[in-house]
Amino acid sequence: MSTGIPYAEALARYRPLPERPPAEESVPPEELLSRFHPDHYEGSIVTLKVGPNKGDKCHRQLADLLQADARIDEADLAAAPVRETDVLVIGGGGAGCAAALVASRAGARVTLATKLRLGDSNTVMAEGGIQASIERDDTPQAHLDDTLRAGHYHADRSLVARMVMDGPEVIRWLIQQGMQFDLDRFGDILLRRAGGTSANRVAYYRDYTGLEMMRVLRESVANTNVEVMDYSPAVELLSDDVGHCGGAVLFSLKNCRYTLIKAKSVIIATGGIGRVHINRFPTSNHFGATGDGLVLAYRLGARLRDLDSFQYHPSGLAHPQHLAGTLITEGVRSAGAWMLNAHGERFVDELKSRDHVSSAILRECAEGRAVRVDDDAEGIWLDTPGLELRNPGILQARFPKLVQLGRRCHIDLSTTPILIYPTLHYQNGGVVIDEFGRTSVPGLYCIGEVSGGIHGKNRIMGNALLEIISFGRRAGAHAAENSHHRGPKKISLEHISNLRRELTLAGMPMEPKGPMLFPEYAKFEVDTDYDGLRRN
Repeated sequence: MSTGIPYAEALARYRPLPERPPAEESVPPEELLSRFHPDHYEGSIVTLKVGPNKGDKCHRQLADLLQADARIDEADLAAAPVRETDVLVIGGGGAGCAAALVASRAGARVTLATKLRLGDSNTVMAEGGIQASIERDDTPQAHLDDTLRAGHYHADRSLVARMVMDGPEVIRWLIQQGMQFDLDRFGDILLRRAGGTSANRVAYYRDYTGLEMMRVLRESVANTNVEVMDYSPAVELLSDDVGHCGGAVLFSLKNCRYTLIKAKSVIIATGGIGRVHINRFPTSNHFGATGDGLVLAYRLGARLRDLDSFQYHPSGLAHPQHLAGTLITEGVRSAGAWMLNAHGERFVDELKSRDHVSSAILRECAEGRAVRVDDDAEGIWLDTPGLELRNPGILQARFPKLVQLGRRCHIDLSTTPILIYPTLHYQNGGVVIDEFGRTSVPGLYCIGEVSGGIHGKNRIMGNALLEIISFGRRAGAHAAENSHHRGPKKISLEHISNLRRELTLAGMPMEPKGPMLFPEYAKFEVDTDYDGLRRN
């Protein structure tokens, strides 16, 4: 039960002020993280018993997915149609669209399969912006140093180097596709600073950068020869006669039928895992973010990394309950908004790294300085009235999406602060890849949030949108080169037999099935009552 100050009482105490003393932090960062960050919660970590990462530490809920039995077997595919393509992209967010675009423009036949509709992804929900060292006094080296430091030096330095060097070209490419950015009066791109960084490096468009990016990518895909298969999640990968990835099994949510897609290269871009609600946290992720790509790649033999590390964004909406977890961009804090506990005190440098700030919020809640709504909801204030007081008009001009969120909460953010609490936002780890997105399984690429090694143990704002375009383009180009090679002659589900044998020998239960596809609480109406997915 929360021991904080009741909401009405805390709100009555609150006053917007032009100045507040900065926080005085006496606890070393390492101690703060070890005591309060959810990655360190007691009982949340287990050891994997099967698969390429057998013996590694992993979050319990992710381990359950990775060690689940397959949803299908050979008998389910007896009458399934077989189609062929050069490059199969699984996932219709920013990474998948970038890969499909580049591969198609390079001359490859491309099929893009997406669980829901093209663009239904975490990309469209990204608000803060995209990092790139494009200022005169900034450098890719500084960008690399900031990324490695924020990730506690657990990232793959070579992957980070590729990403930061791609930054300026990624911005140029996006503009060429038609993407807009906020500009100053001279027509130069406006930049803001991300938490845990040393320079203003984040380019943005209002507070819906990802939505603008996805608008452009969807239009670009529509103007190519890419075949898009909506409502067709991948439920299994296919292997060929020499152990390479040879395609995937898609399941149509519209007609409840399987289709086998034979491909010379498969690019997984299925995004994150927020809807699994690691450690029971609310999430900022879209409805389909259930870690499908991790499960499929792991089952085929791809090695994963950093399975014990997830990012909790500091500013998820805490109240009202039906909107809990909704993201409030870090850009608000970058613009100067403070975070206040129930006593009206700043308690952390608002532009520290996300894991640090989230841990500080959880500390305030644990030690009784939170604003308490009820036994299930608490948080701290995001001082939007104070920001508006110091910068009149800034909320409407730069954060229209946030203003609209305030209206949905029946709050005028220029006069009333909003309650926030950390929200499960990003999986820091994922599939091990090289500079082209290639995994340890030949023919299989992984890009975007499903991949690992780029952010280490913590990600900084703006690097996700940079990563998906940087490595999406790299994977698309490399896969297109392979389209000239001979495709798989024979495809099978032999790896599922190996999985089941390993699960049996390890004494693991066979009842859980994966990938999950949708969260446990999914409710389907009559027109979307998909066989095999409904849970009674």
